[in-house]
Amino acid sequence: MDDPNLEATGNERGQEATKRQPQSSVLFPLFLSSDISPSPPETSEPAKWLCNPSFTFDVSAVPTIATAAVPMEVPFGNSDEEEAAAPRKPYYEPVSSPSSSESERPSERKEKGRRRKRKRAMGREKLGHESSRKSGVRAWIGSETKPGKDYYFDVHGDRDNLAFGCLYRMDVARHKLQNHSDLSEFDFELLYHRRSSISSIDNDHDLDVLDTKLKGGRYYSVKFTALERHKGFKHIKVVKKKPSLIPGEYIPLVELHITTENGRNELNSDVELEESWEDELLRRTRELNKMSRDFPHDEKVWLAFAEFQDKVASTQPQKAARLQTLEKKINILEKAVELNPDNEELLLCLLKSYQDRDTTESLMEKWEKVLMRHFDSVMLWKEFLLVRQGEFSQFKVSDIRKTYGHAIQALSSACNKLCRQGYQSNNLKSKDSSLVQLELGLVDIYTNLCRFEWQTGHQELATGLFQAEIEYSLFCPSLLLSLHSKQKLFEHFWNSSGARLGEDGALGWSTWLEKEEQNRKETISEEIMEESEGGWSGWMDPFSKESTAKEENSGKRLDVESTEDNPDNEFTPLTDDVETLLKKLGVDVDADPRTEVKDTITWKKWSQEELSRDSEQWMPIREHSGNCGSLASPYPEDIQDMDRDQLSRVILFEDVNQYLFSLCSNEARYSLVSQFIEFFGGKIPRTCTNNASWLEKVLSLESLEDSISEDLRDASNVCNGAEHPVPMVLESLLGNNSDIRRNTSIMMFLRNAILLCLNAFPRNHILEEALITVEELSFSQMSTSISSTKPSRALAKSLLKKDRQDLLLCGVYARSEAAYGNIDIARKIFDMALSSANGLPMELMEHIPLLYLWYAEMEMSACSSSSNAGQFSQRAVHILSCLGGKLKYSPFTAEPSGLDILRARQGFKEQVKNMRSAWAHGDVKESSVALIRSASLFELLTTGWSAGIQIIKDAFSMTLPERRTHSLQLESLWMHYLRTLQKYVKQLKFSGAWEVVAQSLQMYPYNPKSFSTMVEVSCLFTAQHKVRLLFDEYMQRKPSVIVWLFALAFELGKPGTEHRVHGLFEKALAIDKLQKSALLWRCYLAYETDITCNPSAARRIFFRAIHACPWSKRLWLDGFQKLSSILSAKELSDLQEVMRDKEIHLRTDIYEILLQDEMEAFANAPTIYLDLCAKLKIVAYNYFQVDFMNFHFHSLF
Repeated sequence: MDDPNLEATGNERGQEATKRQPQSSVLFPLFLSSDISPSPPETSEPAKWLCNPSFTFDVSAVPTIATAAVPMEVPFGNSDEEEAAAPRKPYYEPVSSPSSSESERPSERKEKGRRRKRKRAMGREKLGHESSRKSGVRAWIGSETKPGKDYYFDVHGDRDNLAFGCLYRMDVARHKLQNHSDLSEFDFELLYHRRSSISSIDNDHDLDVLDTKLKGGRYYSVKFTALERHKGFKHIKVVKKKPSLIPGEYIPLVELHITTENGRNELNSDVELEESWEDELLRRTRELNKMSRDFPHDEKVWLAFAEFQDKVASTQPQKAARLQTLEKKINILEKAVELNPDNEELLLCLLKSYQDRDTTESLMEKWEKVLMRHFDSVMLWKEFLLVRQGEFSQFKVSDIRKTYGHAIQALSSACNKLCRQGYQSNNLKSKDSSLVQLELGLVDIYTNLCRFEWQTGHQELATGLFQAEIEYSLFCPSLLLSLHSKQKLFEHFWNSSGARLGEDGALGWSTWLEKEEQNRKETISEEIMEESEGGWSGWMDPFSKESTAKEENSGKRLDVESTEDNPDNEFTPLTDDVETLLKKLGVDVDADPRTEVKDTITWKKWSQEELSRDSEQWMPIREHSGNCGSLASPYPEDIQDMDRDQLSRVILFEDVNQYLFSLCSNEARYSLVSQFIEFFGGKIPRTCTNNASWLEKVLSLESLEDSISEDLRDASNVCNGAEHPVPMVLESLLGNNSDIRRNTSIMMFLRNAILLCLNAFPRNHILEEALITVEELSFSQMSTSISSTKPSRALAKSLLKKDRQDLLLCGVYARSEAAYGNIDIARKIFDMALSSANGLPMELMEHIPLLYLWYAEMEMSACSSSSNAGQFSQRAVHILSCLGGKLKYSPFTAEPSGLDILRARQGFKEQVKNMRSAWAHGDVKESSVALIRSASLFELLTTGWSAGIQIIKDAFSMTLPERRTHSLQLESLWMHYLRTLQKYVKQLKFSGAWEVVAQSLQMYPYNPKSFSTMVEVSCLFTAQHKVRLLFDEYMQRKPSVIVWLFALAFELGKPGTEHRVHGLFEKALAIDKLQKSALLWRCYLAYETDITCNPSAARRIFFRAIHACPWSKRLWLDGFQKLSSILSAKELSDLQEVMRDKEIHLRTDIYEILLQDEMEAFANAPTIYLDLCAKLKIVAYNYFQVDFMNFHFHSLF
């Protein structure tokens, strides 16, 4: 620090130094001591050395590079007293030649450097070591240790010494924004050399004050980075920056504090002091404790308390601390459940916390105790089934099947209990009824059971379960029967020869029973008439038919024996025994079965044959007759000879008995039928995507659905450019799962089933449209020829003959004709239906807006593909004018007048205004949505697209926000809104388009159309990294399979996105619920094998996949197909054994593939082959219990 008498003392020291100048060995002494007593000056002449130009030299004029490259080092000398006691003798260095400095050796320079370092070290030792002081700093300000000198000159004038309390100029890093664009080429090179010279400076002198052993600066060292991120410290955040009065000045640190009147220093109003983690932990815990005491029955408070414990555990690196926090969370939830024993959310959160702590056995016991008390909770049963299904160590198909049976029986008994309490089917008109919701949940669980059976390889059982339940619930006889009597009567129907649902000639259980009763009465009446006629007609043996059948069978056996004993028989079989026969085929019976297959190609062939049989063998076989119509088996000629080999495909009444239940509400019945149609590949409008059934269905998918694939394909084409569309990578990874033979048979099965279900739901245009679509698919796959004849025309006409007042069926029929290209026929049908609508009852007139809308949309779709677009649009305006103006419909003859258009616009406004109150109360019908869409299309054609979009916006403002998310009609209207926006997205501003997209993602975050629109809008207006940020945001906010599928579709096919794709897969599969998605695992495995070609990663992913989804047979077979070159034959054999242990249904034995290979080797020996074929079936069944019925060896030759 500067002394108060510094100036006077400096002058005196200067005069004395001038007088003694010849005796000094240093020309410019830097430090003067106060103990020196020089002789008084003889003259008052000013000191000449103070006038030296070096003291008035401007330091800022020195180039920055030079000062940075050569740091100034000032050697510390001894005290002045020592200099006075031992004066140095004058020393004169010899004048060196110019070449002497150049000839100095490098070793001498190094020696001089070492001497200087030793000298500085000795000076520091003499001064003493102050604790944690930087090198070059002699003393702290205010320290008790008195240095050897009283004062020092601050020659640098560094103002930061006052701020940091030490004489060190590198404690504060000063940054200045450098604009490289304003630099010339010379300045840029100068800047580059400057940076390189700065980086070459020795950092030994830049040690931090707190740790002299740690190298690094104040802002970039490891220690200070850790301190900066430490949550125990409070941070200062500047909220609003003060404008600087002087341009270029820095805001001083002292401005952050102000002094109040009481003398306390407080932060400025523009500076916010963030609380530390400890402060937040204490404050938040105190608040949650208080809220839980004040509101003990508020579930949100307890759930927030438990979620906060998860946040605390995420900051704890020690496992013991995390376990302690988990125990605290469990205690909180146990207290919450004690106060709220009937709250399902709290129970579910508590059971999930138990899953992180307890073993599997203990967890299952806790689940069972909870379900015993809450047997009527659909949510708890669904979660328990998901947890039970995902436990690999305890997974077995039979055990999961029993669990599903317990769930269905418990929920069915709860439904029966509600029915007994007074809830009858006629009173269940409210969709919020508890019985309706319970039955809908029961239907969802039953559909999950059928999907589980299908995915484990038991396709026949899944089909039989759907047949049994639809017959039992929809076609039950109208008799007052007890539960036991009803099941006995249904058992009689199931075991009879009557056709079931989906089979040719099916009538339904009730109709079959009536017909059976009628036949019985006719038989009885005939017997009575015969008895009344009198006379003797001869004896009749009741067992005559049975004895005749026995005689025929014995005769056949005698014929076989005689044929075998006859040596002259043309087809004499081989006399060798079975072992010899197999050895001739190359199969050693005594060998270990696992050692038979030594080639992985054989296992790949086995998996392909297994997939082929899964696609063919899905229909149950009838026990009594060996066939079930035309859909019994691909090879019906062999069934009667091999009935005992097909017992696994026969579905008995005992297989479906414990899963049957009755349904009272029409909503639950229709949900069962719609999910049945959707299960077997029929096209039907999806349910509301916010419902639990939709989320469960997407989570259980093994392959992509058509509705999801269309939106994914649109998003992929937008990302890659519409002018260069590429095939969707996800579809190519999963492969084509459709089989023409399987699809044709299933479409015929669906056709018969929907025809029968229309008797239970008459005039349902959704089922009628699904029926016509199924009819078209079945005929289009059977015939490849292109014809203008509509395949479903005969079916539609036959339906219209039964009910000529079904206007919506006319509309469905007309739309199908228009889709096939027959516009004129479609117009005639629409004109006939609308012209005859005036005399119909009011309940049929309610759906008239939907018919008008279909007609107008058909004209607009034809307008887009025709050159004469004006005529089509005029027709559409005429149709909508009749609807809006409430005019009697007449076919189009001329363009509508301006008065008609004005009358229609005013009529649409009045109709929309009249239904405002109904929409406000949540009564949103399909006809009212059709009216809104018609008004929007009318304004779009007459005024413009902005007016049409505004109609839909105003309609949504009439409903409450909480009712929009769970309404199927409102969701369909919003999807229409998005499709309209996609057509005019290039004419919109980014703010307007993005507002709609954000609102769509908020209301319907699980709808594929929402993400397809988001990708399209983002690719048009924003950069790719912003799209990725949006996907990351919604992945964290509401994770689902849909989000990850669209994120993957956005990334796949682009170069350099491998790490991003890997991160997406791993992030998705790290979520507990998404780990159960077989679709994501299959995509990940296919990506590693087909795109990145990483065998080790593919092997690791496959084992993780089957551990997470052990029920997915398709996932197991993917390992056999894609990893046949990675896994060994023994490993593949072991995998098959594990599949058998888990009770995955396998239809093909590996010996069939071996025999097939051997038969291919015997292709040149047909004589031996003919002899072997007679014995192969007996060998297969007697020794291996193998089903060889569907394996035809003659197809190999």
